[in-house]
This record gives sequence, C-alpha cells and structure tokens, in this order.
Amino acid sequence: MQIPQTPQPADLPKLAATILGRIRGQGPRVHCITNGVAQNFTANMLLAAGAVPSMTIAPDEVAQFVARCDALLVNLGTFDDERRVAADIAIEAAAQDDLPWVLDPVFIDRSPARAVFARELVQRKPSAVRPNHAEFSALSGASVGHDALMQFARAQDVVVALSGETDLVADAAHIVAISNGDPLMARVTAMGCAGSALVAACLAVEADPWSASACALLMLGVAGEQAAQNAKGPGSFAVAIIDALADLDGKTIVERARVT
Repeated sequence: MQIPQTPQPADLPKLAATILGRIRGQGPRVHCITNGVAQNFTANMLLAAGAVPSMTIAPDEVAQFVARCDALLVNLGTFDDERRVAADIAIEAAAQDDLPWVLDPVFIDRSPARAVFARELVQRKPSAVRPNHAEFSALSGASVGHDALMQFARAQDVVVALSGETDLVADAAHIVAISNGDPLMARVTAMGCAGSALVAACLAVEADPWSASACALLMLGVAGEQAAQNAKGPGSFAVAIIDALADLDGKTIVERARVT
C-alpha cells in the first residue's frame, strides 16, 4: 500500500469522533463471516455503532451479500468447511469490488491448520489483521514488539491491530498505543470478534486503514470504560457495553482517550 498522510496519535481522538459520526450518518453494511458464539453479540455491537450487519455463510448467496456491503470481516473462530468455503467466496467478491476486509485469526496459536489457512488469507491482502499477542506470534513467527509489528505490516502490506492490555496498531511506518479499556472486556466472549467488526465498520467510511483500525479500537476501549462504571460483573457488562457504544459521542472519546 502507499503510505498515506497518516495522523499523529494526538489527532486520533478527534478523528475517531469524526469516523463514528460517519458510521452513524452513512450506516455502512458490514458482512461478517464469524463463529456461531459471536454472531449475536457482534451484530448488536455493529448496530449500536450505527452500522448494518449481515451474517450469511451460505455459498449460493454470500457473494451477493458481500457485493452489497461496504466492508467484510473474516473471523476464524469456527473453523468448519462451510465457513472456509464462505470465506474464500467472500474474499473473492470483496476483491472484485475493491472492498476493505479484516482478518481475525482466532486461535491460530492453538491449531496448525488454522495458522496455515490464516497465512494463506494474509496473502490475499486484507486491509487489516486483528490478532491478540499469541495469534500474532503464530502468524508472524515473531514475538510481539513495535519493530516486529511494523516489520510484519511492511512485509505483508497490511495494518496490524493488536489487542491486549494496551492495544497496538501498526502499519509500515506508524505505530500507536491505545490504553483505554477495562479488564471486564476480557471476560465476555466475542468481545474481540466485535472489535474486529468495528474495525471493518470504520474501514467502510475511512480510506486510511491505519486510522480506521486505531479509531475502532479507541472507540471500543472508551465504550468499555463507560460500561464498566455501572456493571456488576461480566454478564451485566456484556449488555452495558452495547448501550455504551450506542451512547458514545465524540466529546467522550476526546476526553477519555489515552493514546501515545
């Protein structure tokens, strides 16, 4: 990819507020090939942000759904034949229309077959890869670090949006650390899947993949902090973060953002 005029970390909170406004104004369609556990929560999080989700994996219609969407998520959380076929069809359809897409390489550190498949998908040029630490190491063969993230991004021509206690977002020339979030986020299944879908929603309205990925994780982290204020545990938190994302505004993002 050509390295765009990318904003500095200090610019990201205001840009995230702008991108959230675009999502709500444009209502981008995001097609998600994701695991069964994640579908409901992911769909509700996209709706809360202002995007429109679709989820079909039927091989006779998935290409038509992707052709009518604005971004694609391919999540490897359920590694069955049907989803692998659907992913192949969906990525081809996205490539034909030059649509942005996100790869979430779930659990590739636990399954060599998943890791092989994920490496093959990286060669098909996703706009962003959204792993955790173990998944990044399995994908790249390197330990997590600023240099390793940027080297992988440069070699594969992709943005890496790494989730963790501190999120890191890197392309070939830029890296930012996002410290927003709450420990309860790690105790709700499909939180990472929903975060990847939010990256796709931001990519649908923002041409710079680095900015879109960083702003998505910033929005999610701030919403997580807001949700945790009144949550009694992971169950109530799972509901509260949907409400928090729906209520999120630019002022709150700018005031609470912790980016370096």
